[in-house]
Amino acid sequence: MAKLYFYYSSMNAGKSTTLLQSDFNYRERGMETMLWTAALDDRYGQGRIVSRIGLEAPAHLFDPATDIHAAIAAQHGVTPLSCVLVDEAQFLTEAQVWQLGQVCDRLGIPVLCYGIRTDFQGQLFPGSAALLGLADTLSEIKTICECGRKATMNLRVDSAGHAIRQGDQTEIGGNDRYVALCRRHFVEQMQG
Repeated sequence: MAKLYFYYSSMNAGKSTTLLQSDFNYRERGMETMLWTAALDDRYGQGRIVSRIGLEAPAHLFDPATDIHAAIAAQHGVTPLSCVLVDEAQFLTEAQVWQLGQVCDRLGIPVLCYGIRTDFQGQLFPGSAALLGLADTLSEIKTICECGRKATMNLRVDSAGHAIRQGDQTEIGGNDRYVALCRRHFVEQMQG
């Protein structure tokens, strides 16, 4: 039985690298995959999954209006898929997470989703909340805080490195905008 997986972490834990390695493993064995990423994340150009260590691959784009199930089913009808991999899964809608569940349940294709769990204020993203509730398997990809503890939070910072406490839930950025911290240091920064 195909499963829906959610691999989550804070920023800079290697989610995209892990996704691209999984994709490579399938393709190396002659199996077809389908990669997806959020249309709003255009840091490296649209339609690309790029890791900080230099790995990259083309991907299909999703936005809130995308019927992911229909697109996957159409591709599966042309070329049978062995796996679907979704980067930036926190940006999925709840409906799209249900669609990915149907990809597993009705099409028999495993779906591996990778994303961050919470935003810069410690609030769940809608896609992450749905995946935490619906995924068959949850796996945390770990990274560390500056103190050496496990980092679980994403601190948004300005150009001077000061914590940003207010703003839109989604603001695309990398190391220039976010710092992965343990809960203790996150709270200290948010209260400072």
